[in-house]
Amino acid sequence: MKFLIITHVPHKKPNNQWFAYAPYVLEMNIWLKYVDEVTIVAPLVSGTISDIELAYQHKDVRFTQIPSIAFTSIKKTISSLFKLPVILFEIFKACQKVDHIHLRCPGNIGLLGCLVQIFFPNTPKTAKYAGNWDPNAKQPLSYKFQKWILNNTFLTRNMHVLIYGNWKNQTKNIKPFFTATYKNSEIEKPLERDYSGHLQCVFLGSLVEGKRPLLAIQIIEALHEQGKQVSLDIYGDGVLREVLQKYINDNKLETIVILHGNQSKDRIKATLKQAHFLILASKSEGWPKAIAEAMFFGAIPIATNISCVPYMLDYGRRGILIEPDLDKAIATINEALKAKDLRTMSKFGMEWSQQFTLDYFEAEIKKLLVRS
Repeated sequence: MKFLIITHVPHKKPNNQWFAYAPYVLEMNIWLKYVDEVTIVAPLVSGTISDIELAYQHKDVRFTQIPSIAFTSIKKTISSLFKLPVILFEIFKACQKVDHIHLRCPGNIGLLGCLVQIFFPNTPKTAKYAGNWDPNAKQPLSYKFQKWILNNTFLTRNMHVLIYGNWKNQTKNIKPFFTATYKNSEIEKPLERDYSGHLQCVFLGSLVEGKRPLLAIQIIEALHEQGKQVSLDIYGDGVLREVLQKYINDNKLETIVILHGNQSKDRIKATLKQAHFLILASKSEGWPKAIAEAMFFGAIPIATNISCVPYMLDYGRRGILIEPDLDKAIATINEALKAKDLRTMSKFGMEWSQQFTLDYFEAEIKKLLVRS
């Protein structure tokens, strides 16, 4: 099978290997086990390989370079408009030569792929929509347009659109899906937690505004001021790291909040086995892997009521849903600590998350490609 990937993810090529963002490549390497030849249409950038980039594992990778585009300023918009014909032509040319078209959405390149795929109704296709599929979510117009095209069975034919969560009134194109981190072999009996003493909390994710890491810190600060024994280990990096460290220092939180930066999968795994709670008060999510990973080892998510998170937490049965307001969040958490059966909540979350292993994920991907 000749397989095509259309994506906005920047790629690098040191030593004749193609590298890109590690979580994306880890997933694509599973898809590529079942194809003979892969063509990638994506932007190419220079620079050294970072700790969060990984190489594709396939013997026949072909790359079509396209320019990156952005519409965040007048200058970038004008420049991008001139690039559009070139990108559309390269995507169209690539689609003519393959047996399966795979779109990575949402994103500007994904949107162009959505438009071009209309002209290939007989070619089997998949689209991975990694963002928030909630029909009522406030999103950029380009995201809504992509969702409309993918949902439209007249314009988009012979395609499975993989989304996160179960939403009402979807077309036959739409297939609720998931993502995974751990294998069946990594399932183990969880540590028996004591919720009456010290509560170890974890934040996993990029240190950016959308993830609200400061709110996670403020939640721990407020609980500490109430006399509770709490701590927060923050794993991840980003533009807010210095701001967060200053807040920690200014408010003398060094003994209860620690920024660890990016760490290995094994380090994260070891922490989740011990942690009582994961705090992720995001503004928007697709399928938040941090939540699924925490639940896999029995840590209870404390998360905002957005996207498919309520579905993942079974509307409060497998975790604690909070509002992105500090006082309201603290009230909800205190109520849960006082009145909820947290051991049972942890058990329900673990049992649910452990369904979604890499083994199951690979089996489902294989089914999609075999149907091609």
